[in-house]
Amino acid sequence: MKNKLVCYFSAAQSEQPIIYRLVKDYDLIINILKADINPQKEGFLVLELEGERSSYDQGVAFLKSLGVGVEPLSETVVWQPSVCIQCGACASFCPTEALQIDRSSMEVSFDNSKCVVCGMCLDCCPTRAITLHFEIKEAV
Repeated sequence: MKNKLVCYFSAAQSEQPIIYRLVKDYDLIINILKADINPQKEGFLVLELEGERSSYDQGVAFLKSLGVGVEPLSETVVWQPSVCIQCGACASFCPTEALQIDRSSMEVSFDNSKCVVCGMCLDCCPTRAITLHFEIKEAV
């Protein structure tokens, strides 16, 4: 099982080895996509959590038992090719190469499966062809 989640941490939780416990105790694979966590401050972590179904469920239950807010990643980047002027600015800022420019045709393409919703592309697009879309997903 593999899902992208957003975890919200309180100031007290930011000092605990929570991610370590997910790996060690539940044998889960963690891919941190985005994080804003500072010692003794509230923060969030966007991660991809992967493992056997029972381990995944136990790991999410562990997070919730600690009071960590856990939600499915509910925003995605939407690229509107009809609005895009193919300038390529977005591709130069995209850290995962979800937005790419084909050098032979000089056309921009978007692969949503590579996107980690970092938002780097939003501000650099002169035509606002890239937007955030919020989805309602099933509970974790």
